[in-house]
Amino acid sequence: MPQTTDPAAGPQRWQDALPHLSRRGLLTAGAGSALAALLAACGSGTSGAPADRPSGKNSTGPVRRGGTLRAGSPPPPTAVDPVTAYDGTAIALIQLVTEYLVWLDKDFTLVPKLATSWKSDTEGTVWTFTLRQGVTFSDGTALDSAAVKASFDRLLDPKNKSSALSAFSTVLEQGGVAAPDPSTVVFTLKRPFSDFPYLVSAGNYNAVILKQDYAGDFTEKAIGTGPFLLKSYNVSTGATFTRNPTYWDAPKPYLDGVNVSFYADDQADLVALQSGGIDVQLLSRAALVQPLAAAGGIAVDQVKGTGVTVLTLRVDRAPFDRKEVRQAVAYALDRPALREGVGAGIGDLGNDHLLAPLFSAAPKDIEQRALDRAKVTELLKAAGVSELRFTLTFEPPSKDYAVAIQSQLKQASITVDLDQRSSNDFYGGDQAKDTPWLFTTANLVGWAGRPVPSQFITPMVKSGGVWNGSKYANKALDAAADAYDAATTDAERRAQAEIIAKALHEDVPIVVSYWTGAVRAYDSRKFTGVQAHPSQFVDFSSVSQV
Repeated sequence: MPQTTDPAAGPQRWQDALPHLSRRGLLTAGAGSALAALLAACGSGTSGAPADRPSGKNSTGPVRRGGTLRAGSPPPPTAVDPVTAYDGTAIALIQLVTEYLVWLDKDFTLVPKLATSWKSDTEGTVWTFTLRQGVTFSDGTALDSAAVKASFDRLLDPKNKSSALSAFSTVLEQGGVAAPDPSTVVFTLKRPFSDFPYLVSAGNYNAVILKQDYAGDFTEKAIGTGPFLLKSYNVSTGATFTRNPTYWDAPKPYLDGVNVSFYADDQADLVALQSGGIDVQLLSRAALVQPLAAAGGIAVDQVKGTGVTVLTLRVDRAPFDRKEVRQAVAYALDRPALREGVGAGIGDLGNDHLLAPLFSAAPKDIEQRALDRAKVTELLKAAGVSELRFTLTFEPPSKDYAVAIQSQLKQASITVDLDQRSSNDFYGGDQAKDTPWLFTTANLVGWAGRPVPSQFITPMVKSGGVWNGSKYANKALDAAADAYDAATTDAERRAQAEIIAKALHEDVPIVVSYWTGAVRAYDSRKFTGVQAHPSQFVDFSSVSQV
């Protein structure tokens, strides 16, 4: 499998954009929780919170056009460029103006947007997409296949350093996109890939459709097909948007506009929400906003996701070269307690495989692994291990998780020595020889959500995978992973997914305790239609005043 050393392609770069808490969010979670508790205690009586607003109970009425939605978010740490952006704020700003061929809904359903339909050949290597008619960019230029081809050619060019290139790895390369007529786009893949529509959907967040002559000046000349127009942008203070009067999906959007204000930290963003300074957060932190739900009209929508922090165990090195030892660690964990204490209680439980329940092919008949200390003792005895002790390496965002694991394993008489590294150190070094996140005996790696399981399985657990930190190799799993990608029916996909999941559940090269979720907080007394998204994505086209 082709290897990549592009640091932008690593799992850590996805963290700030997708469902995981960002590093900053995690680092401030403790202090933030205290603040949230204080604000919750203050309730609607907090200074500045209007007391005479209409009740949030009326938030499900008919659409009422007009009004400007005021949003808060941290300033984007990366350039607001659709080709290269990978942080949550920049992606949200871009999604107000631009669109994808296919939208990824909150339950991972594919929703036609600029493409109305798609189909593959019998082998799953040639995918044909039909474009929606009557769509124009905001400068009046008609959407056509040449613009779509140019958009994907741009992402596939290594010189442009887009994170999308990593998602297309081994599947689509330069020269693989054709525009045989103005309304048809054909993708010719390097290998069969049954989930390909997900790779051209919002799940591959850089894959927005731009004009053919896009020159990288998005904040100065933002032209898209989306529901809003970017009117102003200031990297320090925020951005303003107005309704796109020529939007193809009229009468949407219902709002006159969206104003986004940047706040330096989560606490300031949170105070602005509760005091009425903003109406919605773009990137809510569950630990901060959940205590405020229903207080003063604040609603917190939540969804499950596919982000995950994986406990990786080196199967080629003692003590984890014995399967029984790896299984013992898995049985020593109290997963519901970890999900509640570290994961804010909003995701699904993990079962030591990579088929998250949100994936449609996820197996449902594998027994959920649960805390069983008697089983731990039995397994360690079978392995001939009288005293288990190991070092767990991690970066600061995973500290709470590491401490919780140490505490739980101690109750099973397993000693864990914590080895915290800086993020630069953790992901630094030679990616082929000694980087800690791929070469330490046991470590915690945060993986942001992916729209398809192959994006976890291929790099993380296939033999020789580029991010295979456990050094796991299983020919049966490799064959099933290839067959999954090539499957042309849901039944075949589910059959191969079950083989993969059972192999990982039995061999335990990785431990998955829980999958993360996402939340979005908003003022339900003023607006309706605001939704959380597993990847914190933004679609405000259906938001209206109450």
